[in-house]
Amino acid sequence: MHCVKKITNDLIWVGANDRRLAMFEGVYSVPNGVSYNAYLLCDKKTVLFDTVDNAVRQRFFENLSYALNGRKLDYLVVQHIEPDHSAALAELADKYPEMRIVCNAKTAALIRQFFNIDVSARTLLVKENDTLDTGKHKLRFMFAPMVHWPEVMVTYDATDKILFSADAFGSFGALNGAIFADEVDFLKDYMDETRRYYANIVGKYGAQTKALLQKAAALPISMICPLHGFVWRKNLEQIIAKYALWAEYQPEEKGVLIAYASVYGNTENAAEILACRVRERGVKAVMFDVSVTPASDIVSAAFRYSHLVFASTTYNAGIFVSMEALIHDLTAHNIQNRTVAVIENGSWAATSGALIREKLQKCKNITFAENLISIKSSVSEAQLAELDALADFLAKDIKK
Repeated sequence: MHCVKKITNDLIWVGANDRRLAMFEGVYSVPNGVSYNAYLLCDKKTVLFDTVDNAVRQRFFENLSYALNGRKLDYLVVQHIEPDHSAALAELADKYPEMRIVCNAKTAALIRQFFNIDVSARTLLVKENDTLDTGKHKLRFMFAPMVHWPEVMVTYDATDKILFSADAFGSFGALNGAIFADEVDFLKDYMDETRRYYANIVGKYGAQTKALLQKAAALPISMICPLHGFVWRKNLEQIIAKYALWAEYQPEEKGVLIAYASVYGNTENAAEILACRVRERGVKAVMFDVSVTPASDIVSAAFRYSHLVFASTTYNAGIFVSMEALIHDLTAHNIQNRTVAVIENGSWAATSGALIREKLQKCKNITFAENLISIKSSVSEAQLAELDALADFLAKDIKK
């Protein structure tokens, strides 16, 4: 049975939610599920913005058929060809043979690659700032390459001042009856999943995100309709301000993230002592065990906090495996503009600290604390002073 949501008088959400998905893209845990948003514009011409993932195709087709109410589908706008937004494309083309596919040249090539079908005769190729009149509405297409695939474009409805933003401004999490961000306590209940989505899906492409934000800044926007998560119709400045920070790799908060890898609890002990000392100095600290916490959560927290501490045992003359994976993830996502401290542990040949520093030196504007703390098996009485000194440095640097 259909389940649609009215966005405006002319616009209907025809997407669907997946609460059974365990790993988004096979990488990121989604304990609260994910929404696949598709939108139908009912004007003189009907326009569908993107489709959905295979997992929710049946609900999507039920929703679309109900929203069309017997009308034909005139256009499908493909803003992003990634299969979680296009898996229903071939079936849609069969069901609606008069439908034209609006996309750019890169998208057209990827349609052939993904679906092995030739839709060139039905394709309306668009370039930057091309427009499409649908009757009352005038749609304008703008490219957003690498946010987060090379073919991505967004659509601006100049009539209702709506930005269809593709993956930008999206979030993990299914929509539980609400469709608008102002229907929930977004900052309390959903901002963490929005940050985690950005940091892990889009985070590598800060420069490209900035370019999209600059295009958006030149437009009067009353509503943002992303492909995942909530529609924004109020307080748009909240999410736009977050994106501006994230795209510049600037922290949202001054505080200390402590990520540790510990085999027998001694490295964890050092991390916990440091967290206590930092808190005693009036500074916020959060801790993550990299062997337990998914890397996507820690990457997200690294985008949030100003100061990062990595504490790792030495393992096979290198960095402990889960810590090494985290450091790789952070460098791959272009983390920048952070102050970093390192604690290493090694019973006979501690090497993890220098290796962590070496990997993070590839990132831009990373300031390292001078004192690398090196533990031999367990924290000694003498090293409490070193941890105090590191806590002093972090607190002073944060408060200056």
